[in-house]
Amino acid sequence: MRRPWRTTFGLTAMVSLIFALATVVIGVLAYAVVHEAMEVQLDHRIATETRALLARTGNGGTPRLAALIQQRDAAHSTASLGYILLDPQDKRLAGAFEAQVPATPGYVELLPYGRDDGIAQSLTTRLPDGSRLLVAGDRQVIDEMDITILKLFLAAFAYMLLLAVGGAWTVGVVTQRRLRRFDDAAQVIIAGDLHQRMPLDGSGSEFDRVAETLNHMLDRNAALVENLRQVSSDVAHDLRTPLTRVHNRLHEALTREGDERIAAIEAASTESRELLELFAAILRISEVEAGTLRRDFRNLSMTDLVDHLVDSYNPDFEISAHRLSSSVARDLNLHGDRRLLRQLVANLLDNALRHTPYGTRVSITLSPDEDFLRLCVHDDGPGVPEEDIPRLFDRFSRSEASRSTDGHGLGLALVAAVARMHGGSAAILPASGFGIEVRLARRYYQNIGTI
Repeated sequence: MRRPWRTTFGLTAMVSLIFALATVVIGVLAYAVVHEAMEVQLDHRIATETRALLARTGNGGTPRLAALIQQRDAAHSTASLGYILLDPQDKRLAGAFEAQVPATPGYVELLPYGRDDGIAQSLTTRLPDGSRLLVAGDRQVIDEMDITILKLFLAAFAYMLLLAVGGAWTVGVVTQRRLRRFDDAAQVIIAGDLHQRMPLDGSGSEFDRVAETLNHMLDRNAALVENLRQVSSDVAHDLRTPLTRVHNRLHEALTREGDERIAAIEAASTESRELLELFAAILRISEVEAGTLRRDFRNLSMTDLVDHLVDSYNPDFEISAHRLSSSVARDLNLHGDRRLLRQLVANLLDNALRHTPYGTRVSITLSPDEDFLRLCVHDDGPGVPEEDIPRLFDRFSRSEASRSTDGHGLGLALVAAVARMHGGSAAILPASGFGIEVRLARRYYQNIGTI
């Protein structure tokens, strides 16, 4: 059975019902408080009138009190108040009020009076000579106020209930209509149109923010799907040649004898190791792009990491007659994967060492740039053709000048993937020679100690 609070209409209706119940509680409390206040006010008025009569009686005794009551009855000076004065033998001495005087002194909340079944509140006072004075007030005002409050409450409750039902229906319709648009877009995407996106109405509402988040997710998924398609195509294209060589080597081994067979098998083994290294690099890039390696992030010193790699590569640069210089700012830290960042810097230095002629000057710099660390590796070599620049960070992409050197075109793809994983980016520097700028986010990790 469908749970109503799990639907938009049901949830809104439940909230509206809660407000309606709150209105009932407030109405009951308001009724009780006002009713009690009116009764207290009437009791106070009766008590005040009783004290005033007794105070004006003075030493005149019961005759004086009877005269005062007759004056009040004749003048009607106290509207809705009635008086009865009885002697010790319960004989009426004064007062036109028609009611049975209680035998016990004190307040009576509901005292029947008159011929029309009226109800009054009364105070009976026993005088020193045994006489009894009753002062009563008509409760009609209280009853009228009770009816008025009840009418107002019923009107407010009906209005609140109508507003609740209307609000629940309106919110339910609007929400369902917007969600139906999302559902329609999702169905189109499921059907295969990966370019479809969640609709936006430009209101900046919660729906628009959710739609923007979903669209960002869809853009990311589309990029991953396109990347997967491109990788599949590139793998099929770029692995055809090495696999063909392995096949030929093995076929050659089958047709040879002795040392020639062993040499062919060793050559095939070498080719297969290169293929395994290639697949390992592809898998590494895929893991980085998927973001699964973020669990290995730690606080680290980027300054120490770059300094260490520069020291490690200096002998290789000297042997190949390259000149390596560095400018590394102190105390630059971030939160990341040390192994991946080390691979990023090593790939940039390997590229400069492998794809530039002897005597090339290579510089590496690390500096702060607002919320990022800026790592640049630049050389004064011949550079790459301008038409090759847009695809240098793609997998298996190589410029024409580097096709004669070792490699599979995965180094810069890994650099870009690691940079994105660390909240940054990689770009080609618009300068003479060839240079790459890598930006790594550090805005939440400034002033972190080195490890």
